[in-house]
Amino acid sequence: MNTEKSLAVIDLGGQYCHMISRRLRDLNVWSDIVDSDVSIEKLGHYAGVILSGGPRSVNEDGAPTVDSRILELGIPILGICYGHQLLAKMLGGDVSAGATEYGPASLSIIDNKELFEGANSDIQVWMSHTDSVNRLPVGAKELARTPSCKNAAYSDPERKVYGVQFHPEVVHSEFGADLLENFARRICRIRSKEEIGAQVEHLVESIRNTVGEASVFFFVSGGVDSTVAFALCARALPKERLLGVYVDTGLMRKRETEEFKSMLQEKGLSERLLVRDESHRFLSALKGTYDPEEKRRIIGRLFVDVQREAMREYGINEGDWLLGQGTIYPDTIESGGTAGKAAVIKTHHNRCDEIRTLIEEGRVIEPLAEFYKDEVRHLGETLGVDRQLTQRWPFPGPGLAIRCLCNNGSGSIAKRFILPEQFSDYEAVDVPIRSVGVQGDSRTYAHPIAIRGPLDFEKLQKISSAVCNMDKLHNRVIYLVSGRMGDLSSGRIKSDVFLDESRITTLRDADCIAREVMERHQLMESVWQFPVVLIPLSFSDGESIVLRPVNSQDGMTANFARLNATVLSEIAETILEQLNSVDAVFLDISDKPPATIEWE
Repeated sequence: MNTEKSLAVIDLGGQYCHMISRRLRDLNVWSDIVDSDVSIEKLGHYAGVILSGGPRSVNEDGAPTVDSRILELGIPILGICYGHQLLAKMLGGDVSAGATEYGPASLSIIDNKELFEGANSDIQVWMSHTDSVNRLPVGAKELARTPSCKNAAYSDPERKVYGVQFHPEVVHSEFGADLLENFARRICRIRSKEEIGAQVEHLVESIRNTVGEASVFFFVSGGVDSTVAFALCARALPKERLLGVYVDTGLMRKRETEEFKSMLQEKGLSERLLVRDESHRFLSALKGTYDPEEKRRIIGRLFVDVQREAMREYGINEGDWLLGQGTIYPDTIESGGTAGKAAVIKTHHNRCDEIRTLIEEGRVIEPLAEFYKDEVRHLGETLGVDRQLTQRWPFPGPGLAIRCLCNNGSGSIAKRFILPEQFSDYEAVDVPIRSVGVQGDSRTYAHPIAIRGPLDFEKLQKISSAVCNMDKLHNRVIYLVSGRMGDLSSGRIKSDVFLDESRITTLRDADCIAREVMERHQLMESVWQFPVVLIPLSFSDGESIVLRPVNSQDGMTANFARLNATVLSEIAETILEQLNSVDAVFLDISDKPPATIEWE
């Protein structure tokens, strides 16, 4: 990458650090996220630097800081929140506890040049701070203020230093994207926009530099991420130095393998791809497993085993090959693998211990590890990957294994749950199974609440928020669409239910029905992702299906999709009509957070 046309974002521990890079990408400005101990020599090659926010006080012992020589580089520096305070302190200003501001604030702009070029005199911004810059450094000038924060933005054009107390990277800040673009274009002089085609060339160059004279062995799952990563490597490397293997784990969607092979053949990639049926092996290894993290670990280990066996069979010297993976940025964050040591929400199968070891040995290449899902889709279309594949619903590497919930103990009864009084027209029960959620930036395993009542999406949203905000005992709410039962309290969790071919078949068929109905109504692109989940909640002798359509931009946050009532009913009734092993069909009405998109 040409860093002279890029920005460096220094991670000082802020929860929104990676949103800065994301917003810059939306503006077609390339950036790298780097640790606070990044070398001055490396920073000097960038067009500009942004210091992120952070949870600490700049006056605390051991608080994150940067090398003071950054001020001597002669390149523009923008500090955001904690970074704003850190720059002020480094230049001799005063930072101390002041009026606390959380959430929206009204910002009055005093100087609308430079950072605020094009802004109105008063805008709404998003604040989250307890310390403030109470005295500006000598030579700095005030640019904006709020009723509670005098120096909410400042600049020192001679030293090319700028600071804003608010968070321009979050969507709640009016003019935030414009401010970042002003910094990149007007101040850092990044003139030429990095179009998606240029990003592809950056990636191709990076792949060649990383791989060197080695070759790449890829597991291609059939999903968007691994296919686009494989296509990138196909552009970067000659045919004889790239081999892809599609492993049918027995946990794929209906007709998945056949459809994928057909699409690759049309794009001329099939000659670099081999197909292995390992379904018996994966299902046997998962037999008796119920814990979601253990499922992911087993699947990750099996992929490594299959890789090694395949390489031996194909005469590949392991020391001369790198393992290629379609890991994307949300996978890294949720697995706790970012520089800021994010909490582990779920261990993705491509972050099992064996693969972490390969990464530490420098034997893994992940071309998309800094990209979000929507960006990967754009890259795929630029590479000529069929839109039918790039726009398909994301499907996890572990496949249906993590959409088929298990229970390793005796059955439990669903207990009545008392909703707040304003929702008295809904019946509710506590479902005694656990699903994974993300609350307070940490992983939770908690019970869902099942409700029954009118299909009023506005009210359902309020119920879901109210239930999940009560405590961390519940992280999801599911709404009964249709079922064969009396009332919800007749439900029970089936005992000793594990992964087996019969349950996987039920889930695969239900998933296929949901897709076929959505396709028939031409609604496939109306939702971002549509997991279908099998849970051991029984009202007769069967189990329950949960529909989980969501809309999102990058997978980091998501809203449950408001499906057309007729379409929703058609999906549910068709499942119940065709699958005797299903007692009820629910709709997951939880956002992310507090729930995750997948249930495990």
